[in-house]
Amino acid sequence: MNSIIDLARRHAAKVVLSVAALWLAACDPVGPLASAEGPQVDRNAPVPVALLIPGGSGQASDQLLARSLENAARMAINDLGGVRIDLRVYNTGGQAAQAATVATQAVDEGAQIILGPVFGGEANAVGNAVAGRNINVLAFSNNTDIAGGNVFVLGHTFQNSADRLVRYAARQGRDDILIVHERNPAGDAGRRAIEQAISASSARLAGVESFEFSQNGVIQAMPRISAAANAADAVFLTADTAGALPLLTQLMPENGVDPAVTQYIGLTRWDIPQATLSLPGVQGGWFAMPDPALNRQFEARYTSAYGNAPHPIAALAYDGIAAIGAAVRSGNPNALTRAGLTQSQGYVGVNGVFRLRPDGTNERGLAVAQIRNNEVVVIDPAPRSFSGAGS
Repeated sequence: MNSIIDLARRHAAKVVLSVAALWLAACDPVGPLASAEGPQVDRNAPVPVALLIPGGSGQASDQLLARSLENAARMAINDLGGVRIDLRVYNTGGQAAQAATVATQAVDEGAQIILGPVFGGEANAVGNAVAGRNINVLAFSNNTDIAGGNVFVLGHTFQNSADRLVRYAARQGRDDILIVHERNPAGDAGRRAIEQAISASSARLAGVESFEFSQNGVIQAMPRISAAANAADAVFLTADTAGALPLLTQLMPENGVDPAVTQYIGLTRWDIPQATLSLPGVQGGWFAMPDPALNRQFEARYTSAYGNAPHPIAALAYDGIAAIGAAVRSGNPNALTRAGLTQSQGYVGVNGVFRLRPDGTNERGLAVAQIRNNEVVVIDPAPRSFSGAGS
């Protein structure tokens, strides 16, 4: 048998950074700031914003990502209207030490807030480097282990997806949920997020099954997984399209887990790369995604302006500028403090509504999608505000 895991990973790596790449490397998280938790803003002057991007690494993929993030940030600045942003761009090379160095340089040069960097290890290093400087960091990472103190994560978190999908599943009567996860850091984090979502809902944890992250590991675990799944209403998979998802969703039906009886749910995006949509095993599966209508508008505008499609995480740079701009537009001199950034009404970005939480994590309004006949169909739309969010 060919290695479906390896084949999927090679294919997906050309399209999008893996969840683990953004999530990885959480060490020495920053603690709460003892100062005013952010600088005072003069709305009559441009707000200096440092954008940290992974340029200069020598990797073509990093350079593409860096350019896409900068383009999206500049697009957002043009949409702000009366708020003036002085964007200052710094290359991190994708390295934690360099990211910390340029973050310190940026603050020395007057930056009042830092947008970026991308990877978890970089973001953690940046937060530590400027923690004593009264500067907040809006990182593109989705690693909630580095969130807190002066570091906020903008990336789509496991907890957001788990909460949204568990609540929806419970409303649909799919409330006996089995978790299946790979035994690696991302899989363990995903399991914890789903367990937390279940404990906060009316759903029930039907069990937890795991597998070694290899093709043989999936095969060896399949008898246990299939037996447990057939005693549940739904099976919630942490695997992504670049890893074990293709093999899992092939083998589960072959081992008697009928997706027409047991609902398959995915913690990660099942529509990236698009080729995943044609896999027989994912048909009927549910996953969470940003508001697709808003995202399509952003992609069309970006492509028109820059001649090519944005990187899949470029929208986070737009959202970061949108949040900074909306906070500053309020006229509050404390707009860039933790209290100013964590306003309860949140912000509207090109991924939909979102808000920053005092613990450094984020909450996003997500849609629930299903794969039908090789296409993505939204079966529960994303909320457009937080008044009715959390459905």
